[in-house]
Amino acid sequence: MKLPGPDHPITISPARRHVTVIAGGQRVAESDRALVMREAHYPPVYYLPREDAAMDRLEPSEHLTYCPFKGEACYFTIPALGDAGRNVAWSYETPYAAVAEIAGCLAFYADRVDVEIG
Repeated sequence: MKLPGPDHPITISPARRHVTVIAGGQRVAESDRALVMREAHYPPVYYLPREDAAMDRLEPSEHLTYCPFKGEACYFTIPALGDAGRNVAWSYETPYAAVAEIAGCLAFYADRVDVEIG
């Protein structure tokens, strides 16, 4: 486990904007309670509460990844998108304490779905 710091800063704050995720022309998540994570040099990532997602359109995947700053991520597939929907969303069920706010929230690959901020 690594802690965020000057060499790898991570901040999490309320997005304070309406966030909508569209996949294959269908709304799969929409929230006024999204969080935005800014991590090191990466683009911002929006994490939406799972309650604000159409979970009936997502299927849990067997894919897992590990981040030394956040912990283990599990993934979700949107079957309606075919190959582009494979492992398109992820969630940290039990993230490390430094990023505990994102527990159970969903994030989506912005290059495979449309994330509308407004």
